[in-house]
Amino acid sequence: METDVTEKHINPQKNHLLASLPEAEYDRIFPHLELIQMPLGNVIYESGEKLHYVYFPTDCIISLLYVMENGASAEIAVVGFEGVVGVALFMGGQTMPNRAVIQSAGYCYRIRQKQFMEEFNRHGAVLHNLLKYTQALITQMAQTAVCNRHHSIDQQLCRWLLLSLDRLPSNELAMTQELIGNMLGVRREGVTEAAGKLQQAGLIQYIRGHITVIDRKGLEARVCECYEVVRKESERILHS
Repeated sequence: METDVTEKHINPQKNHLLASLPEAEYDRIFPHLELIQMPLGNVIYESGEKLHYVYFPTDCIISLLYVMENGASAEIAVVGFEGVVGVALFMGGQTMPNRAVIQSAGYCYRIRQKQFMEEFNRHGAVLHNLLKYTQALITQMAQTAVCNRHHSIDQQLCRWLLLSLDRLPSNELAMTQELIGNMLGVRREGVTEAAGKLQQAGLIQYIRGHITVIDRKGLEARVCECYEVVRKESERILHS
């Protein structure tokens, strides 16, 4: 994994969880944070692998995917600058039953298990904030399962686009139809049809693996209730 990113300085406090820490706790963690580059499609860990790091995204998006024995996959959650990847380390599981892959390229900070758990076990703000985030993550996973079962592919695509936009500084995403299909758990043809509907409606522009959202309000009007449920619950939990 690329680690020589000294030319690009990113403040760890671009991650909301790190930014929410009191000064004393942040100062204890800061020396142990390692800035790393996250290329599109890079896999952080596979299902069942023992975790050695906790990851705090700053401007990348990490997708959590469940992969079936036959290779089929579906996204269960997305994590960006609002959150953390590696909840199994502080929830006691040590391994995760899913794959974590970079959905949108960028950077993140990681910290080794030992240093992170030393701070977590002080039972201060790190523990409190991480448990609240885990509740928000569980809500997102549950709502994603409902959405994948009951709503159309273009509604799912709207939800996925809006969740991604909420975690990006721009209205553009670099993403192939094949990767979107892997995220949504549908065939590439289904993604093509759904993206075509959104493009014909003037909501997005899709060219050679790049999606530009032209009309966010239009996406919000078209999306199912799942997006708003996840957004409101995350705001309620993480800003309480």
